[in-house]
Amino acid sequence: MDNSRLINILQIIGKIVPPASKITLVGGSAISLLGSPRTTIDIDFFGDDIHPNEFHKSILQIASDLNIFMEAVPLDRFIPIPDGSESRVIPIGIFGNLEVVIADPYSIALSKLERGFDTDFDDIIFLIQKEYVDLAELEAMTNKALEKAREFDMNSDEVIAHLQELKKRL
Repeated sequence: MDNSRLINILQIIGKIVPPASKITLVGGSAISLLGSPRTTIDIDFFGDDIHPNEFHKSILQIASDLNIFMEAVPLDRFIPIPDGSESRVIPIGIFGNLEVVIADPYSIALSKLERGFDTDFDDIIFLIQKEYVDLAELEAMTNKALEKAREFDMNSDEVIAHLQELKKRL
């Protein structure tokens, strides 16, 4: 789905959810809303995928009713969330009753660096080129995250290799 379709979906969801609802997007849909020309097949939001709260259950049901693939992503179980992440959340807008924000770009970049798919590298490069992420700061946050790699089942060698690959692609 492209950006206009994504916005349309958020407007529909915003008409259905209760007032003062808020969702934090991660993944390709977040990158798209920040201006990337990439398309995405789903909408990922920060949340518990195993035990979603009632609001997230309702969001997932609305998405299912609309035949849209939406998924809760427990980012904080995959990576150590960098310090100060709440201060770097990017507000996107209010769609009816739904406030939409983008998760901390450094948290998104770190999760994509950990995974290391080609689209992940493209997304990180976009974040760097549009100055949402500074490479030196991302590298520092990555090194700090690797101190907790075992707690998050992160493979330090792979993450370091992905960081080197990112630098080559830049």
